Amino acid sequence: MSTKQDKINNFDPSQPGLADASIFGLPFTSEESEIVVVAVPWEVTVSYGAGASEGPSAILEASFQVDLLHQEFPELWKLGIYFDEGAEHWKSTSDEYKAMAQPIIEALENGELIDENHALKASLDQINEASTQLNAELKERILEWQTKGKKVILLGGDHSTPLGYYQALASNYDNFGILHFDAHMDLRIAYEGFTYSHASIMYNAIQLPQISKLVQVGIRDFSEEEVGVIKASDKVKVFTDSDLKKAQFEGTTWQQQVDEMISLLPENVAVSFDIDALYQWYCPNTGTPVPGGVSYEQATYALSRLANSNKNIIGIDLVEVAPGENDEWDGNVGARMLFHMCGVLAKNNKLEVGERISF
Repeated sequence: MSTKQDKINNFDPSQPGLADASIFGLPFTSEESEIVVVAVPWEVTVSYGAGASEGPSAILEASFQVDLLHQEFPELWKLGIYFDEGAEHWKSTSDEYKAMAQPIIEALENGELIDENHALKASLDQINEASTQLNAELKERILEWQTKGKKVILLGGDHSTPLGYYQALASNYDNFGILHFDAHMDLRIAYEGFTYSHASIMYNAIQLPQISKLVQVGIRDFSEEEVGVIKASDKVKVFTDSDLKKAQFEGTTWQQQVDEMISLLPENVAVSFDIDALYQWYCPNTGTPVPGGVSYEQATYALSRLANSNKNIIGIDLVEVAPGENDEWDGNVGARMLFHMCGVLAKNNKLEVGERISF
């Protein structure tokens, strides 16, 4: 039987990835991989654009075309990255309850009161119960991988998906913060009646006592309710896109801004990256696009800056990648962002990724 070192010696990273292998075409088993990417193909509560549940498969498919010699982390591929497709029933359950959610959303848009419609209220209760179950199953799955010594990245799905991940992290860390890149605050309380809405993920997250700080970056769309949540909490610091750009136009550098963000975080940090934090041309098919944003290079710079700081990155999630019907661009960008995130997590956790290539 070949060892991991045998596979490293016999694998040519300059050739296209192996289509029958794991993510990025790597030949390693889960046991041989330092990093595990857990897919959560779930988008039950989406009320605008759909497709996030197809994100993990689109990223997986695009990953085979990613060149493995990363300039900043040239030895990353040798660590092994394994793709966990998640529980078999997650996608079918998502499809079932997403269909059940649509009449509820339509009724609300028509001004109806769900509590007065017994059938819709029953459906709403079932959806909330199904989301609770997903969180519990995901928490158990994450903890299982962590018990095996793996560094775990979550790949959504819509932005409701990481809550079980944060619950797992809260089992192992009594104090951590979240560095949150997004166009939206996601601080709505039970948006449209859904306790675990994608628009409520950060409100639900800060209810966990172990999460002591939420630093939001690139925000450019928010509600009065969300502003109220921020004013009532000492956990949240927001860097809106407008404020960031204004400061940049007047001379503040991105490095200075990133360093300020990092300084506000506690020692242990999880990163939550909604792809719509980026300019829309990077993710044209994401569900709720908003003008403005950060560039891919700004995002990867910020993540690398965090990796090289004195903070301890304990987790990363990437969500809301939605493939287009006629192009693979969103999956392509998502796959490359994910590969960079794997390098960031590995580098910060003192795994050998090689020295940055200079030309």
